[in-house]
Amino acid sequence: MSLVAPQNSVMGLDSTIASLRICIIGAGMGGLTTALSLAAAGFQDIHVFESASDLGFVGAGIQMAPNMARVLDRLGVWDEIAKEAVVLNETSIRQGATDEELAHVDLRYIKEAFGFEHMVGHRSTLARGIQNGCLRYPGVKFSFGTLCEDVDVVSDRPSFTAIPRKDPSKEPQRVTCDILFGADGIKSVVRSAMLKHLEADAEIIDTNQAAYRIMLSREQMSRDPELLKLIDSDKVIRWIGERRHIIAYPVSSKQIYNLSTTQPDVNFASATNSQYTTKGSKKQMLSVYGDYCPMIQRMLDLVPEGDACHPTLPHLAQGAAQAIEDAAVLGVVMAKIPDASPQSISKALRIYEKVRKERAETLVGLAAASGREMHLGAGAAQEERDKAFAALRASGGKGHVPDRWADAEVQKMIYGFDCFAVADQLFDKEFGGM
Repeated sequence: MSLVAPQNSVMGLDSTIASLRICIIGAGMGGLTTALSLAAAGFQDIHVFESASDLGFVGAGIQMAPNMARVLDRLGVWDEIAKEAVVLNETSIRQGATDEELAHVDLRYIKEAFGFEHMVGHRSTLARGIQNGCLRYPGVKFSFGTLCEDVDVVSDRPSFTAIPRKDPSKEPQRVTCDILFGADGIKSVVRSAMLKHLEADAEIIDTNQAAYRIMLSREQMSRDPELLKLIDSDKVIRWIGERRHIIAYPVSSKQIYNLSTTQPDVNFASATNSQYTTKGSKKQMLSVYGDYCPMIQRMLDLVPEGDACHPTLPHLAQGAAQAIEDAAVLGVVMAKIPDASPQSISKALRIYEKVRKERAETLVGLAAASGREMHLGAGAAQEERDKAFAALRASGGKGHVPDRWADAEVQKMIYGFDCFAVADQLFDKEFGGM
């Protein structure tokens, strides 16, 4: 998430603080939760701009780990979101070619350990639940179908041009604010403006991988007993092979089976748009997974032509959760500023950076490492990985898991993190000395 504070410039908040004009570009999980977090903290003038016409039934399945649930529960929206979610009680890591189980991990301990179950759901349910929380606050306004361009981070107050996409009767407007948060994704116009001003560059590193997002309905799977067993389970399965894998689980009260693949980029994302999404080829997908077991072949054969996306690596299932943690920390630090001066806002945002930067970078690195281990081809490294899987089976699922997502120590580091408490404590410790 990119953010800009002025260079010069309710929850007990002073009126001059509560009335700061805050704009957020982007209504993804980060932008929506930032609006909700700031509104819950007492800010009363929050405007979210989004290029899409509405949130709609977009995206696919999403994992909702305890660290995400903790934030959304604190913000008062988790119960609504969890109603349609599915609890994951177990995970199975399997060979794609044979469906042989390499490892099995029981996830039922997670609620007792971290306070919330590990759940999965549909992205649209998550987004809708967060937006509904925002709409309870009269100070939150949304402008959908609006492009944001010509971002100015040099003037005393940040500004940008808001351009209605589909309503020719509406003229573009210049929008000025006290604080501008850029939650507009990997091709952020806010980030680009900041980097240009700083005469800096942030290289986007191509992973040379893409994801094919698939949702199959219960009706589609109902004619095949083996597939029906999958959608009726409380299990997440990862089928792995050289340089590719498929992860799958039921969502939407087990009415949809969600699959996400990861494989070499060359087959899918040759011409990405601003959202890093492009048309996917079913023929090429079937070719990439042509040596996977017959059950997977039958499942993939049900897939229509669809979208391929080119996201940050998803191997820890923490992309949305980290954006939501970002938003929670912003709410904490902004609510604690002693006055509305640019200096106080800047110091608060530096606290935000201290809380978030190292953690986010660590998880990005862990996700990349996990992907490399899951995608090993034949050779000594794969043999060592499979020995670790065998040791895990022999121990009854206790011990190191080469798939970092399922490893108990990694889960403790990710799920046990209370971003509210960490931000609150760091603010109290460091703000006064800045």
